[in-house]
Amino acid sequence: MGKPTAEASVRLTIKAKPRASQSRITAVDGLNIEARLAAPPVDGAANAELLRLLADALRLRGSALRLVGGQTSKHKVVEITGLSAAEIGERLNRAAAGGRSP
Repeated sequence: MGKPTAEASVRLTIKAKPRASQSRITAVDGLNIEARLAAPPVDGAANAELLRLLADALRLRGSALRLVGGQTSKHKVVEITGLSAAEIGERLNRAAAGGRSP
């Protein structure tokens, strides 16, 4: 028997803008996105809100997303498992076009 294969992951680069009136994805350029977050950048609230927003937009469980860079920066990196880069791009574009997560 062969070894189990690790599930591939995709990394998104995000420019986060906290303290917005509502959380939404505002721009998508490939795997680079811009997001406005209703949460303040205090005690990880904005990071948690970003992961929630992305999970909703991508229709994934929160456990499929992991913040891997930029914990205290506006520029963040999120690793996603369970979808291809093409599926992620399509779902994020759909969410941005609607001005909110689906």
